[in-house]
Amino acid sequence: MNASDSVAIPPDIKSLLVVRMSAMGDIIHAMPAVAALREVLPKVTIGWVVEERWAELLSSSRSAGSENIAGWQLVHKIHTVNTKKWRSQLTSSSTRQEITKAVKELRAMKYEVAVDFQGLIRSAVLAKLSGAKTIYGFAQPRERAARIFYTKHVAARGEHIVEKNLSLAGSMVNRELTVAHSELPSDETAERDCERWLDEQKIKKFVILNPGAGWPSKQWPAEHYGRLAKDLGHIGFKPLINAGPGEQELARMVKIASGDTADMVECSIPQLIAFTRHASLFVGGDTGPMHLAAALGIPVVAIFGPTNPARNGPYGTHSIVLRSSSSSTNHSQRAQLDPGLLEISSAEVFAACQKLLCAGRG
Repeated sequence: MNASDSVAIPPDIKSLLVVRMSAMGDIIHAMPAVAALREVLPKVTIGWVVEERWAELLSSSRSAGSENIAGWQLVHKIHTVNTKKWRSQLTSSSTRQEITKAVKELRAMKYEVAVDFQGLIRSAVLAKLSGAKTIYGFAQPRERAARIFYTKHVAARGEHIVEKNLSLAGSMVNRELTVAHSELPSDETAERDCERWLDEQKIKKFVILNPGAGWPSKQWPAEHYGRLAKDLGHIGFKPLINAGPGEQELARMVKIASGDTADMVECSIPQLIAFTRHASLFVGGDTGPMHLAAALGIPVVAIFGPTNPARNGPYGTHSIVLRSSSSSTNHSQRAQLDPGLLEISSAEVFAACQKLLCAGRG
């Protein structure tokens, strides 16, 4: 790895900060690289800066009787921030106090090296504010101005974002890194609640449908999901509609279109992880829950429109990706549905579901 000879970190560092604040899918895509660094650098204390709402992706707590005990955690230290709130209330004294507290917490850890997997100005600034002398980032970050905060610029390699993240981490340690096993948290209370609910509803086999997406242009139509739900019900699989925050009305539209064949579930992150672990299949677009399912090894039928599945598709699991040839890659967060999604029929998606479900039974 010749390109990394001049950028590799010293072998005797004691602390490393990871910056990847959001969103769900992007955090999940960074986890294999961080897990690989943890294996290669077993004596290094690793911290992670993450938005508060996503912190449960990185750690869990397990209950013992009435007492909470420490559970699994991907890294040694998790630093939570709330940059959306900070940006909207930047002039308030409470916001300034929160920012000051967060920076003090970062600096108290005396991080020697930071790596910005996000590539935004705000993530690069946080890496800089940590006090780390060496800051790694992509040579072509998402926001070009982020480059000025990096001391080491690494050219991304690979096609999928997981591979790009691994190439950045690999350059830091001067070796090729392969996908390391990166766990996801298991919350005992959420697992019990999930199993109890499924038992009460007498649900043995189910498929998660995820109609929501971060951008409206990535959402396959609700009526298509409804028809798919009916077809899945006919072959003995209960369709469960994941209703994320702000997606309740969309989920209700799918439920109505399914003739009430499908049921809605509204989950916290630990509950979504628990339900997904028990699912036979996941169907959805380029969203965080889809990447969560892939990371858990659940078969995925992915319905893609404006984003590129070669870069953002389901990674590391059995999957079928459906995308119309008329869809072109566009990362603008448009409100209009990508026309190519309308060309993907519910029959085509159902056929893909049957193929994966049959393979699973085999």
